[in-house]
Amino acid sequence: MHTTEISVAAEKAGARIDVFLTGAEGIPTRSIAQKLLAEGHVTRGGKPLQKNYKVAAGDIITCTLPAPEPCETLAEDIPLDIIYEDDHLLVINKPQGLVVHPAAGNWQGTLVNALMHHCKGKLSGIGGVLRPGIVHRLDKDTSGIMVVAKNDIAHQGLAAQLADNSMVRIYNAVCCGAVQQDKIRIDAPIGRHPVNRKKMAIVTEPGKRTRRAVTYIEVLERLGKYTLVSARLETGRTHQIRVHMAHIGHPVLGDVTYGGAGQPFGLQSQILHAAQLSFKHPVTAQTMTFTAPWPEYFQQIVDNLRR
Repeated sequence: MHTTEISVAAEKAGARIDVFLTGAEGIPTRSIAQKLLAEGHVTRGGKPLQKNYKVAAGDIITCTLPAPEPCETLAEDIPLDIIYEDDHLLVINKPQGLVVHPAAGNWQGTLVNALMHHCKGKLSGIGGVLRPGIVHRLDKDTSGIMVVAKNDIAHQGLAAQLADNSMVRIYNAVCCGAVQQDKIRIDAPIGRHPVNRKKMAIVTEPGKRTRRAVTYIEVLERLGKYTLVSARLETGRTHQIRVHMAHIGHPVLGDVTYGGAGQPFGLQSQILHAAQLSFKHPVTAQTMTFTAPWPEYFQQIVDNLRR
């Protein structure tokens, strides 16, 4: 266990405690801050704080951080497409169909299992025993670039860039329909679907739990009844691009969950690829930009539509 005290500066007064704590030492994400609050590990004057508490100038917030749990995930010799690697992080090109971390129904054969083997278990422990090293995720059927943290310092630095939206993430997608505007900014809050809890949805009803979501769309090529687009994330919500594209009437081609399945090739997996990732190295502060070319499945769809 590690205890740290954080003083609230005047300019931070009025912020929700979970937002205030995000990015602090050992608390790289808001979800981790909320977990610490729920477990009573965040106090003021010895009294546990609730997640909706708003900090005041001069508050002394005490956080007790549990020691990282030892990772018991099974290491498996699964090939990895590594774009870059050093002592602190690695950047990989994830194939379509690979699950990122173990969960019910997928305890083996995941990216984390492969990382455990490749890194000999030396991965950041902030994500817990099932998600060592995982700073951000891609859906199973989304391919492309991910950055993985080998230690907690790297994890904290990368997570902070995700939190302040300074990490640049650009995706390519083929979507249904002819998108008329060359550039579109989508600003629509995302929350859990009110009926299907496995889905996300645009939620605007007052009192419903949502998170702001912003996506910038740019048309790259019009392909008859389909459109090749670039999507840049300002925020990073679950299924954000897929939900936003469906929201404007152009679901990602092949997306079974959000309305893009079927035509023209009977696809059952979304044509969505994380093509570019830019961030500052969390240790050296060097700006790094990585790209991943379209995988074969993506290129084949584009070529077929061009014909």
